[in-house]
Amino acid sequence: MKKLIGKAMLKILGWKVVLQGDVNNLNRCILVVAPHTHNMEYILGNFAYWSLEKPLKIIIKDAHTKAWYGSIVKGLGGIGIDRSQKNDLVNFVAKQFAKEDFSLVITPEGTRSWVPKWRKGFYHMALAAKVPIVLAAGDFKRNIVYLGYTIPYERIASVPFSEIMQEIQDYYVKNDIVPKVPENWNPNIMGTGTE
Repeated sequence: MKKLIGKAMLKILGWKVVLQGDVNNLNRCILVVAPHTHNMEYILGNFAYWSLEKPLKIIIKDAHTKAWYGSIVKGLGGIGIDRSQKNDLVNFVAKQFAKEDFSLVITPEGTRSWVPKWRKGFYHMALAAKVPIVLAAGDFKRNIVYLGYTIPYERIASVPFSEIMQEIQDYYVKNDIVPKVPENWNPNIMGTGTE
């Protein structure tokens, strides 16, 4: 059912999915979604995943998974976490991957507003869970959801963080991704220096 809904909604909205790697990489990965300038990116990404019949999850406040509508949120891939407590999110994510396979949506910008550089939690999550990083983007100029460019776990574990970040930055620049709100996108994801 989700497959039909995903395909139908993408068609109605005038969007298409372009795979840039093995579709099976979407079964188990940290899915880095950028640019993140508007909530529409998440909606389009969900439709894309539904159309491909791939498992997609996102970490959200546990208030949403515990509310009366919690079963719906969980059904849509919500993993609740208590943000009022000090959490070890990296190990939490690794434990989730030990239980099942899925793509975990991470937006390293951390906000829909312009940021000077990305947060690096997604990198540590991939290392701890021993999963690849897969890149995704919504191009609002061409109405394309790009999915599938993969940085294998073995590469993540064997080269410096700065090299991974440079590869990711080059990907987004090379593909000339145009976000929903262009002024909120900083393509220089490493900021003034690398960590």
